[in-house]
Amino acid sequence: MTGQSVHGHFLHGRGAVYRGFLDAHVHLALIDPGQLVDGGIARVIDLGGWLPNGKREDMPDVAYAYQFLTAPGGYPRQAGWAEPGWCREIATAADAAAAVDLQAAAGASVLKVTLNAVAGPVLNAEALTAAVDRAHECGLPVVAHAEGAGQADRAFAAGVDAFAHTPFSERLADDLVTAMAASMTWISTLDIHGWGSATDEFDVASDNLSRFHSAGGRVLYGTDLGNGPLPLGINRREISALLGAGLTPDDVLDALCPRLPLGLALADTRVTFIPGERPRDPDEFTEWLGSARALTHSELEVLE
Repeated sequence: MTGQSVHGHFLHGRGAVYRGFLDAHVHLALIDPGQLVDGGIARVIDLGGWLPNGKREDMPDVAYAYQFLTAPGGYPRQAGWAEPGWCREIATAADAAAAVDLQAAAGASVLKVTLNAVAGPVLNAEALTAAVDRAHECGLPVVAHAEGAGQADRAFAAGVDAFAHTPFSERLADDLVTAMAASMTWISTLDIHGWGSATDEFDVASDNLSRFHSAGGRVLYGTDLGNGPLPLGINRREISALLGAGLTPDDVLDALCPRLPLGLALADTRVTFIPGERPRDPDEFTEWLGSARALTHSELEVLE
């Protein structure tokens, strides 16, 4: 016996079934991706460093960006965790167009650009605009890592579609947040700022996300998995942070199981199953989500 809801359906006496939960910001090359499905994650967007020659049957369904497009010497070129081949340095419009074509030829379905003024040089206006324009010509949404004063504004002005991280370097002006909410998607990644400990960056990001969400902006659940002490699967701290920023439990489910994240039609090899009834208490809801696991459709039929 089943019951329907806006987000999924319920197996009587068993639990809830949802469209496969998505982590919209992972780095599969830095983790064991085979552990994600046991933690409830059925779909991921890899935002730099991974190619499908590492695809395994026990992995989530994947959309990927391949290389980071960055300025010469820019982030994450000098980061200890990034392999040398993970970055494509661009200085001109011609460089940018060629780099985008290279990502598309490698099978990328999303483009990643970095604007991290804290860690090094950032893309100039010409190269950034050319990269965004060429990506859109190729049908690729553009996701930006924007860090440092003014970088989120620059990315938005250039036509970037999404932020890889909720902006955390500065409190964005209300009118800018409202304008961004009309066209952008923000990937949450709140828990990277302290991993459960209080930090200024966490407070700034939470405030920005709260106002973006209130203005109607689209939020996707994402963790930056692979960087820092983050759990392989649903991150309860990320869920709690989203609730703390003003999202309701239904909003959190929207962020976890979008149909076409960033317009991408990911495969649906698995659904996400959570045993037991959905709690009403927010704390219990967070714990309940944390018990999720991803199942193939044949595995789900056994439960039904």
